[in-house]
Amino acid sequence: MSSSKLMTSLNIRPAQPQVVYLKEVGPWRRAWRKIGRNRMALAGLLTIIFFIVLAVCAPWISPYDPLAANWSAIRKPPSLEHWFGTDELGRDVLSRVIWGARASLLAGIVSVAISLLLGVIIGMIAGYFGGIVDGIISRMTDAFLACPFLILAIALAAFLGPSLTNAMIAIGVSAAPIFVRLTRAQVLNVKVEDYIEAARSIGCSPMRIAISHLLPNITPPLIVQSTLAIASAVIAEASLSFLGLGQQPPEPSWGSMLNTAKNFMEDAPWMAVWPGLAIFMLVLAFNILGDGLRDALDPRSR
Repeated sequence: MSSSKLMTSLNIRPAQPQVVYLKEVGPWRRAWRKIGRNRMALAGLLTIIFFIVLAVCAPWISPYDPLAANWSAIRKPPSLEHWFGTDELGRDVLSRVIWGARASLLAGIVSVAISLLLGVIIGMIAGYFGGIVDGIISRMTDAFLACPFLILAIALAAFLGPSLTNAMIAIGVSAAPIFVRLTRAQVLNVKVEDYIEAARSIGCSPMRIAISHLLPNITPPLIVQSTLAIASAVIAEASLSFLGLGQQPPEPSWGSMLNTAKNFMEDAPWMAVWPGLAIFMLVLAFNILGDGLRDALDPRSR
């Protein structure tokens, strides 16, 4: 008797191969998992969240009014009453550092949002249409990039006038050429893909192709560049405030605090230490997070 007949007579069924379906992990979830395993990037993210909480909750966690002068406590060193000491008008340095986080974060986020909006729109137009349009936009972008970023921001802020709003506009416009070049390069790589040609062949408008197909596929490098650009914008805002072109006194700003503290470096060095340390920590956190995002969103690292 053959083996098949024997198995039939004994009511034994042959084992069926089991198919195991693995759940595909999305790219964004994969990126977050990589960031969670990157201790440096995670530390940078937690530091940024800490400063955001400080900025949002400043009215409730600030021990003193950042604008209130105390003539009996001028340039007092750090103590239990004033943890970071006081400045030349007797104002609490800790309170001013907490409130100054608002100006730095606001300038960083808003200015990068301006540069991202301008850069993505102009860069997509240049990369998608090409030809003479691409040539004109590319030459103008090269002209802006030939001028150092901070020098251009100072010139624009001086032209617009000293204020935090004008400083954010100046920083955003000065950083836009970087996003124009990055967006153009990404669009040139993506627009030759088969799905773009298929969308074009069925009659999709350039606007629909740009929004539905091009933009989602060029988002990861833009996110990485935005994170790094926020760090540069924080330094630029502090520099403009230091020169008197950003947040105007008596409103607290880390840059303006450093501008005042330079006159009292020997008598009250704590006036410069704490705002300088805050700028250093926030900029370092954004740079570390940007490096982690670059590693997590790079398809070549999968």
